[in-house]
Amino acid sequence: MTAQGTVIYVDADACPVKAEVEKVASRHGLPVKMVCNGGLRPSANPLVEMVFVPDGPDVADMWIADRAVRGDVVITGDIPLAAKCVESGARVIKHNGETLTAANIGNVLATRDLMTDLRAADPFRQGGGRPFSKADRSRFLDGLEREIQAAKREK
Repeated sequence: MTAQGTVIYVDADACPVKAEVEKVASRHGLPVKMVCNGGLRPSANPLVEMVFVPDGPDVADMWIADRAVRGDVVITGDIPLAAKCVESGARVIKHNGETLTAANIGNVLATRDLMTDLRAADPFRQGGGRPFSKADRSRFLDGLEREIQAAKREK
C-alpha cells in the first residue's frame, strides 16, 4: 500500500464510461489515470492524467497492473488485467457495473477462457453480446460510487 490516497485507473482505449468516471472522481477529489495507446483527446479536468503507453500487446494492462494497489479502483473490461489487479488488492469494476473480486474472478476467467475456446472451435460463432445500455451506465455509476467508498476506507 502506498502513502497516497485512492487512485482510479481506467483501461481507457475502449472504455464507454470515461465521462462518468471523471464526474464521480471530481465529486470525490480523486486522481484518475486514463491509460491508453493514444488516440484519446486529453481531458481539461486537472484530476485526470492521460497516460499514453507504447503500442503493443497488453502494454496498457501491464502499466495499470504494475501500479494498482489496495485502496485503488480499476475500471476495465479486460478479465486478465482484472485478475492481476484483484490479486494486488485493488477494487475492480467493469463498464457495466459488475464488480470483480477474489470471490468471483476465478469463475469469470474460466468463463472467458471457455468462450475463447468455443469461438476458436466454431468460426461461425459470433461474439459481441448485447450493446451497452443506459441501464449498464446507471449500474456502473452506482457500482463505482460503492467501490470508491470502500477503497477510501481501505486507504
